[in-house]
Amino acid sequence: MKKYLSVFSAVALLMSTTACESFFDINTDPNAPAVENITSSMIFPAAEMAAAVSYGDYLRIVGGYYSQVYAHQFGTSNYLDYSQFEMSATRSSGTYSQLYQKGLTNLKTVQEKSVEAEDWGTFLAATTVRAFIFQALVDCYGEVPYSEALDDSNLTPKYDDGKDVYLGILDELDAALEKVSPADLVCTSFIFPGKNASEWIKFANSLKLRILVRMMDNVDVKSRLDALVAENNFITSDVEVAGCWEQAAGKESPFYGEEFSTLGGSTQVNVIANAAIINSMQVRNSEGDIVYTDPRLEVYFARNNEGKYEGGVSGTNFSTAASPYNSTGHWCRPVASYDMPVSLLSLAEVKFFLAEYAAKYNAGNAAAYYEEAIEASFASAGVDGAAEYIALNPFKASNYKESIGIAKWIALSGVNPFEAYCELRRLKYPQFATNVKGTDLYKDGGKAETTKLPAYRLYTPIMAFGQVGDNALLQRFPYAESSDSRNTNCPEFPGYTTPIFWAK
Repeated sequence: MKKYLSVFSAVALLMSTTACESFFDINTDPNAPAVENITSSMIFPAAEMAAAVSYGDYLRIVGGYYSQVYAHQFGTSNYLDYSQFEMSATRSSGTYSQLYQKGLTNLKTVQEKSVEAEDWGTFLAATTVRAFIFQALVDCYGEVPYSEALDDSNLTPKYDDGKDVYLGILDELDAALEKVSPADLVCTSFIFPGKNASEWIKFANSLKLRILVRMMDNVDVKSRLDALVAENNFITSDVEVAGCWEQAAGKESPFYGEEFSTLGGSTQVNVIANAAIINSMQVRNSEGDIVYTDPRLEVYFARNNEGKYEGGVSGTNFSTAASPYNSTGHWCRPVASYDMPVSLLSLAEVKFFLAEYAAKYNAGNAAAYYEEAIEASFASAGVDGAAEYIALNPFKASNYKESIGIAKWIALSGVNPFEAYCELRRLKYPQFATNVKGTDLYKDGGKAETTKLPAYRLYTPIMAFGQVGDNALLQRFPYAESSDSRNTNCPEFPGYTTPIFWAK
């Protein structure tokens, strides 16, 4: 993958935006400012950008493959391993290092400066992004350095259990929220440019909701959830990194820059839509006739060269087969643009989490939250049709995880495939088809028969990774090589099929 946006290139990007013309209004070299001139407004946007680039590019791509939102384009090899449900310690190493070194390290400095200045709005913002990054790391690896992390004098920090990291970042968010007032100012930011702490309070509460619901089947957090839901101060629109991307090399939205832009000289097609998601948004009857097309489909995926929606099959290359199905034009691709937002947390997700909370604890309004989640997803996509989707897929209180799991997977497919992957592991829906595998959908040189896969089902990839096996998901990443090779406290990898604590 491309080496994308260092901290200093993130700063350069920030300087290029109209709202930040005075970003480096200091009498020193902007690439090496004096220590006394470094401010939170100089460091915080770079930390945000480190998070946005890793989350919106690498994690979006791998999450897309592991959730079968994306498939592998035959004839290329860049992501063949992902399409087979495989991950190596080397593959995620750069992202792991970027999140720690360029994200968390800078955020630690911002927090320290904020405490010194009693700048509690900025302190909350930095704490929220820090919690966001640590949650993403746990959701990938299960265990990560936390309590001893970011200490320059300790080169071998211990790995903390994921549950302890989750509880730790919850406590951090609570402590930061206790100090802040809605009118408090916040330093320069990409996420909420020009906004005061009130928006960050909502984001922090919504992130707490995600953390608490994700762990509520394994840890008793009901009282904390009850208080949070009663407060009801959540986001009212999607939280995104948007409005800062440019159509220039190194400044495009990260997923687009990685997979679609030709400014870096690449014309290779790697990521295509997966048959699993296409068949679930374009539903067929037993005769193979299309009986329902989700209006969000045209927003999330582009039609193929025949004007149709056709999803590819994960798990092999078929680079030499003389077949029209190996053509890049036969399969759909995700819709992407140079200025596409990086979604951090959507309003639809918040409503789905509230629906799950209400269903688990018999709060009585689970179906209403479920419907609000779907309405929010359709509104975010800018299309009508939520009522028809709800009528076809009503909330089932008897199996709320199925209803929420499938609806959330579809809603996140065009917005945030990494979170789709997380929720797929946790909620266990969609499930695998019992009698259809990747080898049934396409064979080398033969006809693509992707319509054999029923709606709302996954499938075992062709040539699936042996350490994951049939009808199973890759549950966690091996510990990053950049840490494992240097840190003697790195634990033994428990295996690709060992769930993260919240998925047990």
